[in-house]
Amino acid sequence: MALLATQERLALTPPGPGALLRSAIDPAVALATLAAACAAFGARFDGALLVLAVLVFAMTFPGSFVRRGAGGPPEARALAYDIVTGWAATMLLLALFGWASRSLGAFDPRVLAVWALATPATLFVAHRALPVLVPRVLAPALARTAVIAGANDLGRRLAERLRADPLLNVRFAGYFDDRASGRLAHVPAEENLGSLERLADYCRANRVDVIYIALPMASQPRILNLLEQLRDTTASIYFVPDIFVSDLIQARVDSIGGLPVVAVCETPFTGVNGLVKAAMDFVLAAVILVCIAPMMAAIAIGVKLSSPGPVLFKQRRYGVDGRKIVVYKFRSMTVAEDGDVVRQATRNDSRVTRFGAFLRKTSLDELPQFINVLQGRMSVVGPRPHAIAHNELYRKLIRGYMIRHKVKPGITGLAQVNGFRGETDTVEKMKMRVDYDLAYLRSWSVLLDLQIILKTAWVVFKRQNAY
Repeated sequence: MALLATQERLALTPPGPGALLRSAIDPAVALATLAAACAAFGARFDGALLVLAVLVFAMTFPGSFVRRGAGGPPEARALAYDIVTGWAATMLLLALFGWASRSLGAFDPRVLAVWALATPATLFVAHRALPVLVPRVLAPALARTAVIAGANDLGRRLAERLRADPLLNVRFAGYFDDRASGRLAHVPAEENLGSLERLADYCRANRVDVIYIALPMASQPRILNLLEQLRDTTASIYFVPDIFVSDLIQARVDSIGGLPVVAVCETPFTGVNGLVKAAMDFVLAAVILVCIAPMMAAIAIGVKLSSPGPVLFKQRRYGVDGRKIVVYKFRSMTVAEDGDVVRQATRNDSRVTRFGAFLRKTSLDELPQFINVLQGRMSVVGPRPHAIAHNELYRKLIRGYMIRHKVKPGITGLAQVNGFRGETDTVEKMKMRVDYDLAYLRSWSVLLDLQIILKTAWVVFKRQNAY
């Protein structure tokens, strides 16, 4: 009952002004730059421009072009790369919408040109400046004081994230833990604030705004007792669950008949998101197949004339939810392996034909997979499918490997545009690929898909890791 009584103040993740500010940076800067471009050319910010502003806001809020890691803000080069590709994807989507609605003529081309070119620069400046300015401008008026109940590994990781993110505008005061000081040697003396019994009194005396409970699930009686004591404080309380912390995929709170349940591992493509993803896949695959049909016919003739064997290479792979599917590629080898043992292609592989080497370097051998997308077996963007033999091997070696099959496999993916394309000759390389696949599941958005598509074009152009 104590847990239910405290439920209104108990949450899983903190919204806070920092999270709101981060969500609003991109739309605010983009709209401010649009307004400035209008003012520069004497254009009125109304009519079609207002509709454009609403579209930009809807596409960029909540969210950000910038993908953040646990270490806080990204380096300048990574920041610029994320912003340019994210903004290019946004402009491409807007251009397609304008072309489809025949509304491009309603805008002053000078305004659009200046806005399109200036926005990435203003976004870069904003993302670099805000982490420095926000703590100075908002603190101490809006700074929040936070403490953590539990100086374990989970609590320390949380403290590191609080310190690393200036936009949170949180002052971390320290830990409360029932263990003796000798067992907390890893905690600086000034951050060891005492036992859990002292937490409520400390909060009342020191105006603590936020309490994070990082105690293990096995400590349920202690947690309930602690929550009962904290009812006499005004602090916001957040519970940091220790169950599968590193593998939470699309975690959220839901309810069944009023009973709260926590989603620990779920596909991002539920409800409207699933419809949007399916529609985008169908439209992109259909348009691309129409455009590349002559090229595919020429490649098919080239494959047939260059070596004996079928034009298409068909291989069984795992699809969504681990169901077996058949994936198509233009045949680039003298063999068509699909058994219990499949040897990955390597550099200067003797099995690769001369024409096949060209197809693999240019990734043209992957084009038939757009047919797989129309069949509903694959997606344009998603974790790359592996041969079943490889799946059975790596699922035993890499924790969380099969989680990547919560979504349809893709022609390209987040791992492929981050250097993990081609052969994965070590378990560590495959683990890094899987880490990127899981990061994609956690942070999927239409904008992220468009960014990956644009980055894929650049990776293919450079022929990175292709052989």
